[in-house]
Amino acid sequence: HLQQSIASIEQAWKKIEPDFPIQYSFLDDNFQKLFAAFIRLQKIISFFALAAICISIMGLFALTAFLTRQRTKEIGIRKVLGAGFGDLASLLSIDFIRLVVVAVIIALPVSWWAADKWLQTFAYRINISWWIFAIAALIVIAIAIVTISIQTVKAVVANPVRSLRTE
Repeated sequence: HLQQSIASIEQAWKKIEPDFPIQYSFLDDNFQKLFAAFIRLQKIISFFALAAICISIMGLFALTAFLTRQRTKEIGIRKVLGAGFGDLASLLSIDFIRLVVVAVIIALPVSWWAADKWLQTFAYRINISWWIFAIAALIVIAIAIVTISIQTVKAVVANPVRSLRTE
């Protein structure tokens, strides 16, 4: 039906303006061309954001592993003296969680500002809701807690005799 409709519109146009050929385009094609750059930019940003998240998780994991290995003897002594699982887990985790919370506090206003500046380039724009950033912050903190907990549990569950015997 589309070709028939275009043909009938062209015939009607030729009756009205025979000297000027009709130029037509489809709105969805125009939108596709208009937003192609934004879609490409979105894919690039998503790729690099995912890469940055993976690298930061690996870095946090490695830092946690390194620092818990340095404190192996301290953990062993505390376990021998009666420290519980929760005490040791909070002792090892609290410093990392503080760092992540500080990073989130710094990153939230910067990301809010950057998103607002980018959205100002559009004629019709949406307003950014605060809850989007709150959910993002909670996800970041949850991922950090899971990453930190893996190494913390390994260190706390380890046999204290082995850690004290190595020196």
